[in-house]
Amino acid sequence: MASKESIQAYFDKTASKRTYWKKRNRFYHSSQERYFGFLIPEGSTVLEIGCGTGDLIASVKPSFGAGIDFSPAMISLAQANYPDLSFFVADIEGEWNAPDISGKTFDYIILSDLLHILWDAQKALKEIHRFCHAGTRIVIANYNFMWEPVLKTAEKAGLKQKSPNSNWLSHHDISRLLEIESYEVIGNFRKVLLPFYIPFFNLIFNRFLVNLPLVNNLGLLNFVIARPLPKPGQNFSVSIVVPARNEKGNIENAILRTPVFGTAQEFIFVEGHSADNTYEEMLRVQQKYSDRKIKVFKQSGKGKGNAVREGFQAATGDILMILDADLTTPPEELPKFYNALADGKGEFINGCRLVYPMEKEAMRFLNHLANKFFGWFFSYILGQRLKDTLCGTKVLFKTDYEKISHNRSYFGEFDPFGDFDLLFGATKLNLKITEVFVRYRERTYGSTQISRFRHGWLLLKMSLFAAGKIKFI
Repeated sequence: MASKESIQAYFDKTASKRTYWKKRNRFYHSSQERYFGFLIPEGSTVLEIGCGTGDLIASVKPSFGAGIDFSPAMISLAQANYPDLSFFVADIEGEWNAPDISGKTFDYIILSDLLHILWDAQKALKEIHRFCHAGTRIVIANYNFMWEPVLKTAEKAGLKQKSPNSNWLSHHDISRLLEIESYEVIGNFRKVLLPFYIPFFNLIFNRFLVNLPLVNNLGLLNFVIARPLPKPGQNFSVSIVVPARNEKGNIENAILRTPVFGTAQEFIFVEGHSADNTYEEMLRVQQKYSDRKIKVFKQSGKGKGNAVREGFQAATGDILMILDADLTTPPEELPKFYNALADGKGEFINGCRLVYPMEKEAMRFLNHLANKFFGWFFSYILGQRLKDTLCGTKVLFKTDYEKISHNRSYFGEFDPFGDFDLLFGATKLNLKITEVFVRYRERTYGSTQISRFRHGWLLLKMSLFAAGKIKFI
């Protein structure tokens, strides 16, 4: 069995050949860089543990990037190749000796092709906490151990650079190590069935087949995304955005039925070109309850998505909430959403109406089937379990929403409802999505503004669009 010192000596010895082998297997390495570029938004602060010659961290274009490696020869090459980034000789498993980044925290921490060669992978994961803030994401990539015979054969044939003996770590093993060291796994997936370039076949194997159930187990590259476990107990202010069109009879109840929670509350009513004096009712309620912080305005565009975005833009609270003005998701349930977010149980809290029995007229049969289908399809696309994607009540931190808004150009303005826009944006940022179960009620005023077939077809098109932007990349 190789010693830790012999592993370090191996990387020092082979550093000068690293560029040659990366060019030799450039399709694999460029694919890996593309996936990391998808997971890590440009302009993030990034630390790579075991950075080698620095190519991967440079590819994600960080606003501040730092790399550490225990091989002085590797770090020397990295510094020469990427002088705008910071590189340090340091051993994440040993006594810390990179004072220039001591005390710094990072948005993303990369461990790529590393865990399988570490002497003590658990200790390394423990030490990484020093670089984490509450929103840090750990992005781990390692090869699927099912490929070990193929890779060893490639090494003997001179098609791949030789590597030290590997730890046998499955993605389940990595998840357990993360759990032991106080991290929570947000998602894991596999990519690359064909690790070399063959026109057309790469599209079939690496963009389509590898993303299918069961076939996905054969992917060469295994990704695991995790976050440090949060510390609950903090208190936050809240902005409750109420988009409303033809909901005059529900406006006052939105105020009366919402419990007091959080350090401060504000209500933001956004009126959507109603025909029943909803806007005038909002103004009346604002004046009547002058002791409450209530904002009222008309949306500039059309659709709930536009109303929510304009309401969020006007919000000043730490936490942003959507409360549909039909009140079919009861306002009395909002503290559950607040507590789940404030206590760190999730970072994007989604309502779920499909657990408790519903009142007779709360949801029509075809709507119920559609919700079941979209719940299954979204769980597949997003890689996180969801039962109800179409519940209007969604809750997240304003700071996270601002990141979603900043990255909206990746998807574009495609969603008139706003629900998918937020879910896709949260997934792109690797936010932990958690569902809160609510009892869905019948309307007490007005009628539904959803067209089952026209809007159902639109939702399906948006789902397929998302699959191409998130899953089949």
